[in-house]
Amino acid sequence: MEELEMEILNRPDSSTLERLHGLKRELIMLRRYLWPTREVINQLLRDHDDLFTPDTRMWMRDVYDHTVQIMDLVESYRDMAASLLDIYLSSMSHRLNESMRTLTIIATVFMPLTFIVGVYGMNFEHPTSPFAMPELGWYWGYPMVWGVMIAVAIGMVVWFKRRRWF
Repeated sequence: MEELEMEILNRPDSSTLERLHGLKRELIMLRRYLWPTREVINQLLRDHDDLFTPDTRMWMRDVYDHTVQIMDLVESYRDMAASLLDIYLSSMSHRLNESMRTLTIIATVFMPLTFIVGVYGMNFEHPTSPFAMPELGWYWGYPMVWGVMIAVAIGMVVWFKRRRWF
């Protein structure tokens, strides 16, 4: 259990999940086998008092106490296994959130760049229109657009870093 816990906290993967499910299955099987055993021993002690000598009766009570203790241990281990499963799922969710956060930041940086490229990709230049893009005819127009796009990308990355978003 402790080994699984350390593995889940340090580097969880699908093999860890398989081992955890295997452990839970074994605990369920153990509980399924122990429950009837405990009941049989209890039934023998209660209903068949005349079959046992006092020493044997004391030994049977001891066996019954051991089965109760083992059942308690099995229940504790089942609870621990359920907790480990919760920790595993939480850890995997955290990892996924970190990946999604990085991808979201990348997409957010490229959104304004895509808008700028889209606007300049329309290539409208008409000498009679007041809405024409005069910078399309400028000598430094193309490098200026690149400079604006690089400045926007760097500005967003710096802003994200200051806000500690990545």
